[in-house]
Amino acid sequence: MAEQRRRKLNQLARILPEGLLADAAWMNRHGYSTSLRSQYVAAGWLQHPLRQIYRRAQGPVSWQQVVASLQTFLGHNLVIGGRSALQLQGFAHFVPFSEMRSVYLYGPRRPPTWLEKIPLTTEFVYRNSRRLFRNPAGIVNTGLAEPFQAKFGLPADAQERGLSSQPWDSRPLIHSSPERALLEFLNELPRGESFIEADLAVEGLTNLSPRRLEKLLLDCRSVKVKRLFFFFADRHEHGWLKHIDRQLIDLGRGKRMLARGGKLDAKYQITVPEDL
Repeated sequence: MAEQRRRKLNQLARILPEGLLADAAWMNRHGYSTSLRSQYVAAGWLQHPLRQIYRRAQGPVSWQQVVASLQTFLGHNLVIGGRSALQLQGFAHFVPFSEMRSVYLYGPRRPPTWLEKIPLTTEFVYRNSRRLFRNPAGIVNTGLAEPFQAKFGLPADAQERGLSSQPWDSRPLIHSSPERALLEFLNELPRGESFIEADLAVEGLTNLSPRRLEKLLLDCRSVKVKRLFFFFADRHEHGWLKHIDRQLIDLGRGKRMLARGGKLDAKYQITVPEDL
C-alpha cells in the first residue's frame, strides 16, 4: 500500500506542473480520490488554496499561474485581452503587466466560479468574446490542454484571427494580438476606458498588421468599435491604415452618442469629447 501511494505521488509530480492549479475533477480523472488528496494536503505535498482546488507548491498564488492553469491545464477557452493584452506586450503609457490590478479574460463561456474567490490582489474581469466577434479565435482543441506543454506554437488560423502567446516562467500565456486587443479595448469605451487612454493607445500602435486588422474588423459585430477605430486611426495616420480597404467594413447607420456634452464627428457620426 505504501509503495502504491509513493508511485501515485511520483506520478502526480510528473503530471501536475509545480505552481499550476488543478481542480477536483482533474484529480478524480487521474485517479486521485478525495481521501488521497486529503492525505497529500495533510502531509504538505499539496497546497489547498480553495475548496476543490489544489496545487503542488508553497507560497502565494500568482495571477499568471491561474491564467496558465485555465488556458492549458484545465482546458478553458479564455485568453488575456483588451487593456491587459496591451500591457502584457509592453505598449507605452500602460503600466507594466507585473503591476496589473485587473486582468481581462475573453472567451465564449464564463470562467469557473472559484476564480472570483482565489486569494489574489489582482481582479479577473470576464468579457464574452462572442458579443464582439462573430467567430472569436479559441484555444480549445489545439492539443495544449493535456498533457501540459511548456513550449508550443499557436496554430496559424488562431494567429490570423488575433491570438498570440509569450513565455512566462517557462510557461506560455495566450493573449490577444495588438490588433485584436485594440478592438477589445475600444469596446470598453465610454464606461470602462477613457477616450484619452484610447487616443494614447492608438498613437503608440505604429506597427500593426493591416491584413489582420481588416479580418478582425470584418468579423467585428460592434458598429461603435469600428467607428472608433477609424476615428482614432485617422487622427494618427499610421502607415498601416492606408492598406485597409475601408469599403469592406460595415459602419452601420445613424448617430452614436458616446460622450455626453461632446461634439459630433461628422465623418463617423459619433459624439466624442470636444478636446479630441
